[in-house]
Amino acid sequence: MSRIIDISLDDSNLPPPTPEIEQERKVAIFDLLEENSFALPQRDDRVVPEGPYRVHLSIRDKRLVFDIATEDDAKVAEFHLSLGPFRQVVKDYFQICESYFNAVKTLPPSQIETIDMARRGIHNEGSRVLKERLEGKAIIDDDTARRLFTLICVLHFGG
Repeated sequence: MSRIIDISLDDSNLPPPTPEIEQERKVAIFDLLEENSFALPQRDDRVVPEGPYRVHLSIRDKRLVFDIATEDDAKVAEFHLSLGPFRQVVKDYFQICESYFNAVKTLPPSQIETIDMARRGIHNEGSRVLKERLEGKAIIDDDTARRLFTLICVLHFGG
């Protein structure tokens, strides 16, 4: 049961997302809840509550905050990650996404595919950074990291 069963974002202080960003968010949440791997590692001699988990993501004081609770809403962990390591990759990701969304409207499939490959490469870099930042705090697989990175981008959108 090392998985996320519910994920929420605190986007209350952000401007309304564009339709494209909202679609990315919906797809990421759906895919994440369909299949993910998320566990809390053993730390010191403390007992680690087993999942499934509820995860709430927010940005507070320029830090990415993961609030983790059990299925019955008992809080089990909270960790804060500096946004600094994410800034450039998020900026690059938004730029390539904008190019991709524009390309889909006007360019031939071969050019769209090239932009999409670049978009996936930047997305992979973002998920790699996330896995590094979560080391010792949470254990996630590559697909979970990719989907969580998408949600981090959504939170960055207005921040």
